[in-house]
Amino acid sequence: MKIESQNDIKISKRKPSYPINEDLLEYLKCFERAFKSPVVYDDLLRYVDNYPILDKDENDTLWQGVIYGPQEMSEIHLNLKKIYSRLSSDGDYEGTDHLFVDSVDYCTFGNSHPFRIKIKNQYNDNHDYFYIKKADASRIYGLEIEYILSPNRINFLVYEDTLVEEHISGIPGDVFLERYLDENTNKIRLAKEFVKFNERCFLRLLGDQRAYNFVIVLTPDFDQMQYRIRSIDFDQQSYEGKINLYKPQFFRENLEYVKFVTEHLNESSIKQYQHEERALMAKRMLVGSRRLNKLIEIMKKDKIAPYEKMVQLRDQIYAVLQDNKLKKCESMGEIIETLLDFILRNYKTSVTKTFQ
Repeated sequence: MKIESQNDIKISKRKPSYPINEDLLEYLKCFERAFKSPVVYDDLLRYVDNYPILDKDENDTLWQGVIYGPQEMSEIHLNLKKIYSRLSSDGDYEGTDHLFVDSVDYCTFGNSHPFRIKIKNQYNDNHDYFYIKKADASRIYGLEIEYILSPNRINFLVYEDTLVEEHISGIPGDVFLERYLDENTNKIRLAKEFVKFNERCFLRLLGDQRAYNFVIVLTPDFDQMQYRIRSIDFDQQSYEGKINLYKPQFFRENLEYVKFVTEHLNESSIKQYQHEERALMAKRMLVGSRRLNKLIEIMKKDKIAPYEKMVQLRDQIYAVLQDNKLKKCESMGEIIETLLDFILRNYKTSVTKTFQ
């Protein structure tokens, strides 16, 4: 694995928001992703004051705590509790009297400018988070593809132009390197997971996975620690034109993870883990074929990136895979369909050869 210069790996800073078309909305309704929300994103913008949120070292986190007027706050907090109940327990409001909104924070960084809602249990101080963002079609495709093709499950809801996302627990990739990396870290296992994460991002075209856009999830496993890397940012699903923007290995922010790979894994091991991830994705495709096929058919007809970016990406992927089907692609959805079909064909061929 290698790192390119920052000039070669430039992310679009102002990605436009793409509307949800009728077909995608029907898909969301079919799979219980759509709901009628008592609060929309714009309602939360009506705060009367705000203050910066600093970390323990007094550094600006780029989040602002927001304050609403007394009457409006009561209504907004009640409705945020209802949204949390719908997100976490399908709208069962019973037994939620002990929950309250502890804080509402607004993020000034990134494309989606999310609100982060902190829900707290008044009996034991246990808390949970969820996020409210502006709905964007490409981000929704990214969330759904993550749900179907990755080892992770993620819950979200959509109402008109408002997106509600559950919180993904884990240690941010940059924070892990800064605060949690020590002599007890199993760098071989972490390197293996980064290879698999890198492969998964490319094959489903999820871009901009810099260290602060994914988290490290730690799970004790006998006398070792197991690692999983999970994306927490789906803004750059199938948007960029450069192929390397879909490969986390090429971001300078991920240099330390790439070093783990180059120092602890040989080429044979890297190829093994890449093939393992492709096989796992193929199996998930087979299991979730009905849902995935329906999503891809909608995505193929949808515009979620400028045409010139699609052409650039199509040509660059063709140069790598030499799959003639790529030449006929006219949308980002068609490129993803061709990539996934490439994985599935190779998986079925490999299985056939193994058992002949």
